Amino acid sequence: MTTFSLKNWLDLSMFDYQMILSLISAIAFTVYGVVCLTTNHMIDEFTRYGLLRFRTLTGILEALGGIGTIVGLYYSKPIYLISTGGLAMLMLLGVFVRLRISDPITQILPAFTLMTVNFVLFYMQLRR
Repeated sequence: MTTFSLKNWLDLSMFDYQMILSLISAIAFTVYGVVCLTTNHMIDEFTRYGLLRFRTLTGILEALGGIGTIVGLYYSKPIYLISTGGLAMLMLLGVFVRLRISDPITQILPAFTLMTVNFVLFYMQLRR
């Protein structure tokens, strides 16, 4: 049985880190995409953004991007690159929207973090 230790964590390969970050991103986007498509809260949020007509498209892109990240990680480099690159661009747009409507930094940070994670994942896969 392997126990957790800082040394074991530091000994992970870059692929292990990529896999962990990919799984976190994929789960977050798949869940958030479904939430975007199915909840009244997201209707209210997209109305607040002035982008209600893009709610369904955004939810579909997020869910597909999350699923594509997992599929691509294991089976197809082009699918992985499209998924992580697309999610990074989607979050870049999300950051711009939140800046445009003057949201506080605490509401901008999740989109910024997911954007950064997906740009890193995209770059890591591109370099392989």
